[in-house]
Amino acid sequence: MNQIPNFRDMSGTSIDPVTVEVIGSALSTIVEEMGKAIVRAAYSTNIKERQDCSTVIFDADGRTIAQAERIPIHLGSLLGIADYVLKHVDLATVEPGDVFIGNDAHTGGGTHLNDIVFLEPVFFEGELVAWVTNLAHHSDFVDRGHAHIFQEGLRIPPIRLYRKGVLQQDVMDLVLLNCQVPRERINDFRAQMAANRLGVQRYQALCAKYGKDVVKAAAAEVLNYADRKTRAGIARIPDGIYEHSCRFDSNLVDEVMELKVKIKVRGDEIFFDLSGNPDQVRAPINMVYTATLATVYFAVKTLVDPDIPANSGFHRPIHVSAPEGSLFNAVAPAAVYSRTDPAQRLVDLIFAALSKAIPDEVCAACTGGGLMTFSGIHPRTNRFYVYNEMCGGSMGARADKDGLDGVQVHTTNTANIPIEALEFEHPIMVERYELVRDSGGPGQWRGGMTIRRQVKALDHTATVSAGGTNAIVPPWGLFGGLDGTTTNVELGDGVAPLKKRVGRVGPGQTLAMVASSGGGYGDPKKRDRALVLKDLREDRISEKAAREIYGLEL
Repeated sequence: MNQIPNFRDMSGTSIDPVTVEVIGSALSTIVEEMGKAIVRAAYSTNIKERQDCSTVIFDADGRTIAQAERIPIHLGSLLGIADYVLKHVDLATVEPGDVFIGNDAHTGGGTHLNDIVFLEPVFFEGELVAWVTNLAHHSDFVDRGHAHIFQEGLRIPPIRLYRKGVLQQDVMDLVLLNCQVPRERINDFRAQMAANRLGVQRYQALCAKYGKDVVKAAAAEVLNYADRKTRAGIARIPDGIYEHSCRFDSNLVDEVMELKVKIKVRGDEIFFDLSGNPDQVRAPINMVYTATLATVYFAVKTLVDPDIPANSGFHRPIHVSAPEGSLFNAVAPAAVYSRTDPAQRLVDLIFAALSKAIPDEVCAACTGGGLMTFSGIHPRTNRFYVYNEMCGGSMGARADKDGLDGVQVHTTNTANIPIEALEFEHPIMVERYELVRDSGGPGQWRGGMTIRRQVKALDHTATVSAGGTNAIVPPWGLFGGLDGTTTNVELGDGVAPLKKRVGRVGPGQTLAMVASSGGGYGDPKKRDRALVLKDLREDRISEKAAREIYGLEL
């Protein structure tokens, strides 16, 4: 009878494939459980309802060995803090119970200041064996300028918030003094701490059960497995050079930019060249390099094999170059608050470039998303509040099916805030929350329908920020599919025009966000008649669109 071969890591530890699978699954379960712990214990609507958080385990050398399936762009922040601590902190001084906090995009703490990261070492039998890490987006630092990062909020380089399990109260006081909603922050921090402590306990229990050397060997083999799967997926893409460019607009800048990507596939490796893109700008749409890495990793994973474990082994065959000082590799003091604006479009660019090689694996361009923020003094509590939401749009159509309606896509992936939760906690009423007819890009396969979310301020004047990408250039279709619709901010009676997304909404006044919608795939005239009739019955398209775009005889 054939025996299952054992694997052997560099330390000489022998481990069988079944144990690798069990430990690999356990590591994935730990990060998922950590994420659930944050959501269940969090205080703010942005974390407990939108679930805007992520969790990761790094090995002792800072390699990602498990990442929860949550917010892809967060990987950039998580990579940054691990790399910084390993390079700048004497590990001999790191002890059990130490916790590093960070958020600064330019010193390795994050990719924008609202994403605050907690990094904690895991010790077993006196040895540093791993790092558990989590990130949560804190709805704070609002009503600020965004010409450079000094205007965007408190910058926290990776520093110790806890030493040997003891809170450094002076550090916490400094952080909270710079927050506009400190009551939310301290309770959300506690949720993040609880998640890390859970991760430490679970990882230590894994080492106690199997031995730390076996866990280390299994983690190394999980990385190798991801490497092999990634290379096999890339190898299915025909060798060649694939390029695409597009126009990109954001209402945070005056000009429409030209973005481009050049992709080289060679054997089982893939190379992304982002040279020739605009220089970093005096606006918050810049991306630091780790944010660009996270975006590219997401795009590759979705195309070559969505089941690949999201770890450092997966990263090995993927190479990304972007000139320093450019939009995709910004340096201090570039503002970065809205870095998902170009990130979303970069994914679409990659898909469009590779559509020439793997047309059945890509989708048409998707929503760029629309961010809406209300803030002010709550008339009942007399406390400052922040309502922040990335409003979903829709997905572009695919080679054999329509795009999804009313969703966030690509690097964002947060949930919506339920109306009941929003209205219970904030002085706001949601007057309309609906799918928009005729919004999906027409095609043989139709882009998804976008959402309209109309919000009213109650008994106070709110400072608002609303806008996004694609207000001028709609998401494109592929292979004859037509464009989706553009982003639109609808101002209610009496609301003055917004300037660079910012304005005010008085008592009883409304503002609505309608994010852009995904493009179509294939010639609309080839759409099956039964599908067009179904769209009509479900009020997804109008009779006019059915006749003029899809050629339906009514």
